[in-house]
Amino acid sequence: MIDVARIRAIDVHTHAEVSKDGHDPMPPAWREASAAYFRSGEALPTADDVAAYYRERDMAAVVFTVDYESVSGRPPVSNEEVAEAAADNPDVLIPFASIDPARGRAGAREARRLVAEHGVRGFKFHPNLQAFYPNDRHAYPLYEAIAEAGVPALFHTGHSGLGSGLPGGGGIRLKYSNPMHVDDVAVDFPELKIVLAHPSFPWQDEALSIAMHKPQVYIDLSGWSPKYFPAQLVQYARTLLKRQVLFGSDYPMITPDRWLQDFERLGFDAETAQMICKDNAARLLGLTPGADATAARA
Repeated sequence: MIDVARIRAIDVHTHAEVSKDGHDPMPPAWREASAAYFRSGEALPTADDVAAYYRERDMAAVVFTVDYESVSGRPPVSNEEVAEAAADNPDVLIPFASIDPARGRAGAREARRLVAEHGVRGFKFHPNLQAFYPNDRHAYPLYEAIAEAGVPALFHTGHSGLGSGLPGGGGIRLKYSNPMHVDDVAVDFPELKIVLAHPSFPWQDEALSIAMHKPQVYIDLSGWSPKYFPAQLVQYARTLLKRQVLFGSDYPMITPDRWLQDFERLGFDAETAQMICKDNAARLLGLTPGADATAARA
């Protein structure tokens, strides 16, 4: 079990990019474009690599793969491999799974199995890569299974570095990642804890409005260096949404070292910084007892 008192931060957004046997699920052209866009220089980690990396930094990490096989034709890193790595490294890893909504009701059955048999603690969706609108009713049986399990659903929102610079964006359509599509999910599943991943450019105000309106909705700050955050995002993170904002790096695309260094320069007070970097995630993920985000906002 993760010792929340010991760790200094919880990163809610990291990727197992390759499997232990070296399989890379991402098409080569997308991989090359991603490397050019993020300029991270980091090697592609397995889930076990993520564990070692975060243990060195006295941090915990939510780790996942992304299943978009219906679009790419390439199988993902298996959810079981990610869960197994988390079971082997319970002091640092929190396993999320990814199920392509195209799998339909079979995907819902798979979600229940992964929670019951492999201890999965949440689910990751990437509407751009999976080519679906989050409010498509075809995905609702999957959300029902996730809501029944009482674990969060994390949705990529806003711009995608994947495909950036390629002709036609590599076929990746940005329209799917407007957070307003997730607003319908929050209405139809009020018991489902939802994370809007990333600063949601060019729909930042929509994301802030959703989180203000629906207290079970969180925003993770991954995928961007904090020095590039929109001013309104910083303002709401300091004030009305400080209990619903989460530290996420998007490792290996952005390292937690770089993210935290740039975040420190924003000048958040110590109490709010701890909420964002650790306490909010610990509450969301059930790592510590405490009131949910429905508590009155300071």
